[in-house]
Amino acid sequence: MRFSEGRGHPVVGTETADTVGKVQRFVVDASQARVVALVLKKTPDKADVLRWADVITFGPDAVTVPSAGLLVEPDGELARLTNKKRSLLGQRVLTDAGDNIGEVDDVDFDPADGSIRHLLTSGGEVDAARLLGLGSYALMVRHS
Repeated sequence: MRFSEGRGHPVVGTETADTVGKVQRFVVDASQARVVALVLKKTPDKADVLRWADVITFGPDAVTVPSAGLLVEPDGELARLTNKKRSLLGQRVLTDAGDNIGEVDDVDFDPADGSIRHLLTSGGEVDAARLLGLGSYALMVRHS
């Protein structure tokens, strides 16, 4: 599944069948090549981050979670990762050799476990195994 396909998915609590929110963006830990959280919009209160570990399923039509009570306000490492400047989409991609290989247009991820498979960039597809880290300036990948 791609981020562009998952954005806007309703997030539904299985205890009450109520909508908890909608997926606004994906929070990625580039060093692990994994989605670690979802930032939601239209949530019932101030908390708007859902840890990936709390997702039951990320299906083709909706995301299920046990309850809205699992939404958090990020702190520590999660707060750093949820910073909008660290979003993958639109990010410049540089190799550790200093080559600019484009910008991230979309991300292919496994909805079962949140692992990143590929980055779809303006310069072509990049295997997630090449990911090194994500900063405010660029996403770094290993030179191929």
